Amino acid sequence: MPNSKVTLLAITELGGYPDFTSLYKNTGYEVVKTDSVRKAVKLIRQHKPAVIVSEFNFQSDFRDRTSSLETVLSSAQGVVDAKMIVFYEREYQHQYARFLERFEVFASLPFPLDEKDLQCALKQALVE
Repeated sequence: MPNSKVTLLAITELGGYPDFTSLYKNTGYEVVKTDSVRKAVKLIRQHKPAVIVSEFNFQSDFRDRTSSLETVLSSAQGVVDAKMIVFYEREYQHQYARFLERFEVFASLPFPLDEKDLQCALKQALVE
């Protein structure tokens, strides 16, 4: 019987929140994980995930970008049509809003993360 699970790529650069791997799996995803943007770009090409979950980590030292998440999304364009679920810090909402002007995100979840909101977004991503 073929695997009917949908692939989810979880990118955890900084972390500091619970590991949601079991939630991802219980919601019906095959999970691929990384802690590096460089590795994420490679994994996107290899696995073509339907959903990518990542953090928006504002980096003021970037001249032309707001975060490394832009690198991930730019490299995914034309390779996969993944739904992005992004975790962000409320204190960086202004910078995150700039990011949203250039990139489409399926769901944005502020820290501290509400597991029920995440589960709802994951379920909705499966049906849309």
